[in-house]
Amino acid sequence: MAIYGIGTDLVQVSRVAAVMERTKGRFAEKVLGADELRIYHARRARSEVRGLAFLATRFSAKEAFSKAIGLGMRWPMTWRALQTLNEPSGKPMVVASGELAAWLDARGITAKVTVTDERDYAVSFVIAEIPDPS
Repeated sequence: MAIYGIGTDLVQVSRVAAVMERTKGRFAEKVLGADELRIYHARRARSEVRGLAFLATRFSAKEAFSKAIGLGMRWPMTWRALQTLNEPSGKPMVVASGELAAWLDARGITAKVTVTDERDYAVSFVIAEIPDPS
């Protein structure tokens, strides 16, 4: 595999909290895909802090991914077209859908993601790869 692009993003959790307050919670519905949203609601029901951390890491991962593939947040990269879910082992993975999935498949792009959070910040790192040209 060859590196297609690398992206990283740092989010201040308090800024995500402020956006959630300002939008009366609609920010989560705008940004998270269906599977992410289900997980977010379950985590938030157990702990407001953990729900917010989940939202911040997923937002950060989308930003980092958009940088790694070189599109930024423009078509076919949309908030809900990319989800960061977890393998059974807990390892995070990106799952694309719709036009974004087709765009990635047409270019042979796959990606690896890692996310982490502390009380004040969430960070994500993405490596987008393509098959070796040889």
